[in-house]
Amino acid sequence: MSLICPICHGALSLVDNGVACPANHRFDRARQGYLNLLPVQHKNSRDPGDNAAMVEARRRFLDGGHYAPLAKRLAELAASYNPARWLDIGCGEGYYTRQLADALPQAEGYALDISREAIKRGCKRAPQLNWLVASMARVPLSDASCQLLASVFSPLDWQEAKRLLAPGGGLLRMGPTRGHLMELRQSLYDEVRDYDDQKHLELIPEGMRLAHSETLTFNLQLDSSEARADLLAMTPHGWRASAERRAAVIAQPCAVTVAIRYDWIEKL
Repeated sequence: MSLICPICHGALSLVDNGVACPANHRFDRARQGYLNLLPVQHKNSRDPGDNAAMVEARRRFLDGGHYAPLAKRLAELAASYNPARWLDIGCGEGYYTRQLADALPQAEGYALDISREAIKRGCKRAPQLNWLVASMARVPLSDASCQLLASVFSPLDWQEAKRLLAPGGGLLRMGPTRGHLMELRQSLYDEVRDYDDQKHLELIPEGMRLAHSETLTFNLQLDSSEARADLLAMTPHGWRASAERRAAVIAQPCAVTVAIRYDWIEKL
């Protein structure tokens, strides 16, 4: 175990029903099995991260299998790098985390999100992992302790990523390309804002490099109004677009393009 105290950064050891550091900061394990390593002074709000409704929408949509090809490719790539210890950083409710765990049965796995609602659900998917409520800007794992970090549709603190990775390890990042959900965006907005899906490469810190990149694209038919509503709820479009446009999207079956980019960014 390479957990560190989020308050003093001392090593955490297992005690009773939780963990403690040499300075006797203690963190109990929740009934569901996760550790809450987000001290109150590190919270920006009472309940940071996605709320229960957003988490449930994402769980229903992903469990419907709509993004199964994305999870399958993520797991294949992770298995090819064969890490001894890995962390899913910003893991949400654990759909992709479970696929990673299945692909890496011999590795020590950690999953982290700031949303307690998300982590509560994640624990049920893969109880063998170490599930953590914690901040992505202050990850409670020791320096150079991971060979693989997974970041799936998640913001990222690049300096934290670099700190956590062992030399030769890497960040497996999965994010949208400019064509992702284009039809949905065209239905929701008068003008679809273009964005540079390589912009994150400018943020790669010194001492890390892009070693592999690929894109996975497929068409997704959404016949169920619940699936369309859930897709809206789990993206920023669920609150950016007008209520009228959202209602129109939910009312009609549609096909959308899924276009996702995978990057492997190595620590030198």
